[in-house]
Amino acid sequence: MRIIKLNATDSTNSYLRNLSVKEKLDDYTVVLAEKQINGRGQMGTIWESETARNLTFSVFKDFFGHAVEQPFVISMVTALAILKTLQGFSVPRLSIKWPNDILSEHKKICGVLIENVIKQNTLQASIIGIGLNVNQTSFENLPQASSLKIITGQIHNPEEIAISILEHLKGYFKLLAKGEFNEVKEAYESCLFRKNKPSTFKDPEGLMFSGFIKGVSDSGNLQVLLEDNILKEFNLKEITLLY
Repeated sequence: MRIIKLNATDSTNSYLRNLSVKEKLDDYTVVLAEKQINGRGQMGTIWESETARNLTFSVFKDFFGHAVEQPFVISMVTALAILKTLQGFSVPRLSIKWPNDILSEHKKICGVLIENVIKQNTLQASIIGIGLNVNQTSFENLPQASSLKIITGQIHNPEEIAISILEHLKGYFKLLAKGEFNEVKEAYESCLFRKNKPSTFKDPEGLMFSGFIKGVSDSGNLQVLLEDNILKEFNLKEITLLY
């Protein structure tokens, strides 16, 4: 497994993507950076992180010759690998806020950005970017953010956590290779934040409505039980779950 360590880069995802254009990368090639100048999150958001206090890394996952029928399974596997790792570090009350934010004590501690490499309508590879708040203790104007240091009271080694995430990532992808999609999906759904609890959502126009999260479709849409017992699916652009 090749691990590239950088003092700083604009984005580990961008660095890995550019590298994949220049050379053939081995499966699970990793880029670790102490500082990201332009870290990115879901839907064009910015991921801010203090230098050398957190974990910011990206993983190249090669799918050449391995058909992936539902790309959302990559998101599920990644979230589960992070969750499994953090359980091993005794991080309490973990959950997955759809699609793949990791929460502890209802606070966001980790975000994921997955960028797929598609050629001739076939998924060739994925670049899995992970930003985990480890030892940072101040989050200005981010009331829902927290870190392992704040929650556990302990200082953690970011690189040690990265290695553990990688090992669990490999384990879950091996499950998929054996055809255990349903097992992965059930594990993911069992960890969903606010599953089966009355929750408030917002649509693209800013209108709020209530419902109960029941699970996700195979393609990754959120399944919400609305009034009159109607089960409706929403994609990422159609709905925001409020805390």
